[in-house]
Amino acid sequence: MECFQLSLSIAKTSGRKNCEGAAYFNLGCVYDDLGDLQKAFELTQLSVSIAEKTGNKDSKRIANNNLASIFFRFGDVIKAEECAKSSIKLCEEMRDLLPGKDEWKINFRNERDDSYTLLRRIQSQQGRTLEALFTAEAGRAQALMDLMESRYCVRESVRPSSEQQMELIMTISGLVSSPMIFVAEDQKLVSLWLLLKGQQCHFIQKEISVDLKSLIRETYQKIGVNFDVRGKDRSGDEPEDEESVALKTLHDVVIAPFSHLIKSDEIIIVPDRSSFLIPYVALVDQNSRYLSETMRIRLAPSLRSLRLLAECPEDSHSTSGALLVGNPWVETVRIKGSKFKPLPGAEKEVQMIGQILNIQPLTGRNATKIKF
Repeated sequence: MECFQLSLSIAKTSGRKNCEGAAYFNLGCVYDDLGDLQKAFELTQLSVSIAEKTGNKDSKRIANNNLASIFFRFGDVIKAEECAKSSIKLCEEMRDLLPGKDEWKINFRNERDDSYTLLRRIQSQQGRTLEALFTAEAGRAQALMDLMESRYCVRESVRPSSEQQMELIMTISGLVSSPMIFVAEDQKLVSLWLLLKGQQCHFIQKEISVDLKSLIRETYQKIGVNFDVRGKDRSGDEPEDEESVALKTLHDVVIAPFSHLIKSDEIIIVPDRSSFLIPYVALVDQNSRYLSETMRIRLAPSLRSLRLLAECPEDSHSTSGALLVGNPWVETVRIKGSKFKPLPGAEKEVQMIGQILNIQPLTGRNATKIKF
């Protein structure tokens, strides 16, 4: 506490407003951690006021997001939502200024995910589940949507009205015949929406013992993904006890809540962050069957990308065949300073699939990203 107060005193003396605003914000966070919401609120407001005067959008965004959290815990959901929306608006304004580099946009979005998550939490707690779904959707795959929109020369409204949101969601579910499960993560809470053609959206929240990322990591360890299992032939094997429990747990979190409503042999899943790493095909249901035994599984980065693909002219993309990509050139990729090593046998595997389908796969340098 004394260090933050000293930092504030120095910032005031120096006359550097940005430093003063940051000091107020940091001190507000300390009081928030101590449970003094009123003092945290007062200091964070001062931080917002200084950010407005200096024109520092990112500082204002962060402070507004903290104000939204404080208002939410005060029980003032109206002001909490106003602050959260203001934070998202500032985030999108800053993002629009970024050059057309996908990696910059992706990193920018990942570091500012908290604003979308908080607004979604506020809306879902009030029972406004469709609005919460649209808020979660609005932050998904933004760099990909920029690329697709430039490719197909379309641009959608960033913040449509509630009526337009509902119409958009229903349009998407009507264009794609397969059931869709939309996943959103929030610490130990997983939110799930099920979209069925011609039906109302179904919503459920599940609280789990640990965050989803930790649960997935634990599952990977139990099924041996992080260990050398190349010499073991698992084809035709039944899941082992420990593995079965782990895979059933993930199935219970993401698939089981809607199993009684899904009558199709195909399902589309729109994952969120770590849930992209869930081994969906290997999930095990209560009858000890792998999910891939009962249905085809497709993953999509966002609902809007599905809609764009469904609505684009037929001659804009291939309606037959397959695209096979394996063992891309990753010579420039570094993980903690070390070169990224390609997966053993990845190129051999994709070549074998290519022979079966009579398709030439893209490998090595030919498997790099193509810019339109």
